[in-house]
Amino acid sequence: MDEAHVEAVILDLDGTLLDTERSTDGVLKEFLARYGKVLDPEKEVKRLGKMHCESAAAIVIDYNLPLTAEEFSEKIIPMYQERWPQVKPLPGANRLIKHLRKHGIPLALASNSVRKNVQKKISYQQGWKESFSVILGGDEVNHGKPSPDIYLESAKMMGVDPSRCLVIEDSSVGIEAAKAAGMKVVAIPSIPFRGDDFGAANCVLYSLLEFLPDQWGLPAFQDWVQSTLPIEPFYVSGVLRDGDPHGTPILMEHLPEENQTAPLPIQTSGVFFGWAKLGTRGAFKVVASIQWDISPAGARKLIRPHVLAEISSDTAGEKLRLLFVGFIRKLHRERRAKEGSSTTSAVSEEDKSVAAAALDLPAFADHKGNPFLADPSNPLKAYS
Repeated sequence: MDEAHVEAVILDLDGTLLDTERSTDGVLKEFLARYGKVLDPEKEVKRLGKMHCESAAAIVIDYNLPLTAEEFSEKIIPMYQERWPQVKPLPGANRLIKHLRKHGIPLALASNSVRKNVQKKISYQQGWKESFSVILGGDEVNHGKPSPDIYLESAKMMGVDPSRCLVIEDSSVGIEAAKAAGMKVVAIPSIPFRGDDFGAANCVLYSLLEFLPDQWGLPAFQDWVQSTLPIEPFYVSGVLRDGDPHGTPILMEHLPEENQTAPLPIQTSGVFFGWAKLGTRGAFKVVASIQWDISPAGARKLIRPHVLAEISSDTAGEKLRLLFVGFIRKLHRERRAKEGSSTTSAVSEEDKSVAAAALDLPAFADHKGNPFLADPSNPLKAYS
């Protein structure tokens, strides 16, 4: 345990604490369209976590834009800033920050974004600014990530040896920087998992909800209720379809542009439970697994909901609204012997029993009256 013991935690911001990428999705695409250019997703994935000045120079070259890097920044940054007030914390972010602050654990925020932008983003999140003893932007060190400068400076300002610091990161450049600083690293990828990108991390998780501070010598969470974790509610809408080999209906995330609905938080993975509005029927208890679905067409979230009630007719094609209010467990990854690819275990009978019992508790039962479930004609954005 002494080897794992840490005395301070350093957090990245975008993609680790804030769902910035999803909330600002489409900004670059919209900007490039003004110049007759088409966004290349593969190029943008490789820029994840890099400093803006580096990305700006590369974007101008990659898309042959008639601008300097400085002109590009001047034009596009205001477009991003318009979205920042709507950026939501990722699942488990508020919980972790409050927990570490409560126990007096030195906490730093180290981002490749420039300091003034970091300050602006966290200003929209209640209590965040006061929770960090150190806040550093990429413009305050000689070299941004993947250089270790920002992490070494964070440790120095907190008065903690780098070997006693734990970094939580979502990008490969951030992981590289933290390891170069001699720190322990937990990776929580903000893009579909690629083992080669995150193999250097000490641990890879799929959500902050899976993080166990006591595994690193930090105070354990004490907020579980009867084997379930209350979470900040999130909302999903979609249409059920057939296709699961086990006969379970599948909900593909459905986000109509005309409603401007909020997307499912990108780092959402595991077994969740809450309330479901199925078609024109009432609100039912529901438990669901949520995971990445990766295909040649791209990556998206796959939701397998289990309504905890007898439904008399076929549900395929019905509209479904889900209000998730609790978390049960992470998904257990297994390997397919023939294909060598990763699969995830389905929702178990125990999960169903746990969810059904928890939803009778006031902490979860009170959400059944949420207007999102009562009036399916209202857009999702009203409740997100």
